[in-house]
Amino acid sequence: MSKVEPRILKGFRDYLPSKMIPRQKMIAAIEQTFQRFGFLPLMTPALEYLEVLTGKYGQEGDQLLYRFQDHGGRDVGLRYDLTVPLARVVAQYPQEVLLPFRRYQIAPVWRAENPARGRFREFVQCDADVVGSADMAADAELVQLGCELLEGLGVQSFRVRINNRKVLSGILFSIGQPSREEEVGILRTIDKLPKVGKDEALRLLETENGLSPDRAARLLELVASNGPPREILRGLDAAFKDDPVGKKGVAELLEVVEILEGAGIADRVELDLSIARGLAYYTGTIYETFLLDLPGYGSVMSGGRYDELVGVFRGQPVPAVGISLGIDRLLEGLVELGVLKTQGAVAPVLVTLFAKETAAYSARVARLLRAAGIGCELYPAAAKIGKQLARASENGQRWVVVAGPDEAARGEVAVKDLETRTQETMRLDALAAHLGARMAGS
Repeated sequence: MSKVEPRILKGFRDYLPSKMIPRQKMIAAIEQTFQRFGFLPLMTPALEYLEVLTGKYGQEGDQLLYRFQDHGGRDVGLRYDLTVPLARVVAQYPQEVLLPFRRYQIAPVWRAENPARGRFREFVQCDADVVGSADMAADAELVQLGCELLEGLGVQSFRVRINNRKVLSGILFSIGQPSREEEVGILRTIDKLPKVGKDEALRLLETENGLSPDRAARLLELVASNGPPREILRGLDAAFKDDPVGKKGVAELLEVVEILEGAGIADRVELDLSIARGLAYYTGTIYETFLLDLPGYGSVMSGGRYDELVGVFRGQPVPAVGISLGIDRLLEGLVELGVLKTQGAVAPVLVTLFAKETAAYSARVARLLRAAGIGCELYPAAAKIGKQLARASENGQRWVVVAGPDEAARGEVAVKDLETRTQETMRLDALAAHLGARMAGS
């Protein structure tokens, strides 16, 4: 038999149980939060017609699409995100999808980009969107949702940095309005500022975006504005006196800030005029979220308003805003911070198996526990007790139920607590109540 080398494509990864267990718990907690906020579940296919995807993300995004011809000769692509498929769904099912529409989707997406720390070519996005509302209350609601998502996962040290594409357009107007094509390129460079630094951003603005040194320096000076949000916004409003687009962006940002202050989460949010979001479809509010204890790690949750995307499919403008959490990127960050621990077992109890003669009794013990709603693993082969205890300890299982020949003869079991290093013997019919009480108190 010829041997095939076991290997995996660059940028892709396997999730072994130790990582898959906390990952599934994270996804379950995220889904519960989505539903608590009233968002409805949706699923779309991994493959879309290529024309559905192209032209929505900008030139750089289009280059990262996985595209090919299927067996029917159709040009198709793997979805790059969950937002464009949502826009298609809203346009394709006008009778079933009633506006305003609140939906969430948790599914993998694919991007042919260079892998980096916490960044993969296949990853799961957790998206929530409100389609059909132009009110800034929807934008603020999604920021609040994002904060609760992270807090529910045990993350305390983070900031949601918000901006508005109209404000960025106003800033560009104030330094000498570029064409729409130039604006997209400049915004893409600004979006790289936290990653490449000021000096490199200046170089790119001059060499790739065609700005003069004075204009490039003035642009970075404006996007680096810091201070109380209301003070910054008042200054921008005055600077944008001849630009209605910029003034509208300031008014929208101010409204979002006021709502978040009223909701009591203003301390989680900061104004950051360097946030640009590289995707071409954003039109208003934009935000990115960073783990403060992992500087340089990059954003783990982002999103914004895209009031023109649905109209590409529907033929008329439909306002929309969304937020997206990258589960794989966040998982790596939380493991690195020690917020999440890897695990080797999903069932907290191990039931021992001593010999073929006691296999039926061990199976009876396991069935009794499972019927009581207590997760347990039956050791899959007869083995020495030391080996089975070592396996339970290694997997992080706290309780071991010993069902040996002596216990079987008396209709009893011994329960070992590996955390407290204690052992109790009891009749089998008392086992489920005993373990249930111990677990509830732990």
